[in-house]
Amino acid sequence: MRVPEKYYDEVFCFKGQWDMPSKCGLKIVCKPCKKYIVVTELYQDNPGASVTYAGVSLACQICEAKGLKLSEVAYVECNPDASSKLSFYDEEFFEVTFGDTPQATYRQLSKDEVKEMLEEGSGEGIKN
Repeated sequence: MRVPEKYYDEVFCFKGQWDMPSKCGLKIVCKPCKKYIVVTELYQDNPGASVTYAGVSLACQICEAKGLKLSEVAYVECNPDASSKLSFYDEEFFEVTFGDTPQATYRQLSKDEVKEMLEEGSGEGIKN
């Protein structure tokens, strides 16, 4: 099952667990008050670690590659709608907070929060 390109602007290659070559969809959204890094699971097109298992390592790799500071962005994981009968493949967005412990905190975003985050025309737009 292929992930529709509407979910990402580019495919980002990263080092997953044990430096396994991995890929995710990446969209960076810049708003006046906040920047969002949105990583999308690519399912069958990802040969390595999922975005969830890569966690803070992936976030740091993106920040380094794009010249961002992790402390100044909101990091969001997207499980895209893959048009499957299985609810596991339904569209969901989670804001992820990385703390001092290895355990991250996940908060599912509402449809309104996702719409506001991804809405163009209210801010600087999408940055590649």
